[in-house]
Amino acid sequence: MIPISSIEVRNVCKSFKTVQAVRNVDLTILPGEFVALLGPNGAGKTTLVEMIEGIQKPDCGEIRLMGMPWKGHEKELRKIIGLSLQETRYIEKLTTWETLRLFASFFALGRERCEEVLVLTGLEEKRKAYTVNLSGGQRQRLALGIALINHPRILLLDEPTTGLDPNARREIWEILRNLRRDSDISMILTTHYMEEAQQLCERIVIIDQGKILREGTLVSLLESNPDCQNLDDLFTALTGRKLNE
Repeated sequence: MIPISSIEVRNVCKSFKTVQAVRNVDLTILPGEFVALLGPNGAGKTTLVEMIEGIQKPDCGEIRLMGMPWKGHEKELRKIIGLSLQETRYIEKLTTWETLRLFASFFALGRERCEEVLVLTGLEEKRKAYTVNLSGGQRQRLALGIALINHPRILLLDEPTTGLDPNARREIWEILRNLRRDSDISMILTTHYMEEAQQLCERIVIIDQGKILREGTLVSLLESNPDCQNLDDLFTALTGRKLNE
């Protein structure tokens, strides 16, 4: 029996005035699959993810999550999605624990789930720390914990480690590796870090100017372009510019 796709994007497009941000994109993500969405600023990554998470509506095409479109299923879909953005703002006079309790209350979840998330994110020792006093890495771990608090089936991460030092970045990676090992959650990760995509995701989607240029495993992508040594080489060969431009 073929499993229902976690995310199904079919012929989706989106324009803003004269800018065509997403052009007839097709994308399928299966349960348990971790997919990296790579491209420079302005490539259409964020617009595509915002449509998947229901913030933007496509001009054409269809998006289904767990077989359901957003129209008529918004309440159900909000319960199965976890979001973590590049920068998250917190109420500074709340502690880490109080912040988790606040978000858990939105899903009628109690103290037990908050304790699980503290352990999952390695923030047990920061339970009583005010969010304003957390380091950048700790703040991003808390953001990831908030995204996971409702036991989501789909996780959408928009550049979750941008601006973090290498140690803090690897702490986030370890949480995500454990999540991939222990659950069947599906994830879309947008990132500018090639190593991050290679470490965390089994499939890589390269997007530029609103179009998907290539997708596949790292090995298959490089095998299809034998002159390329890495993802940055491949992107340059496809577009004439670097991923970090």
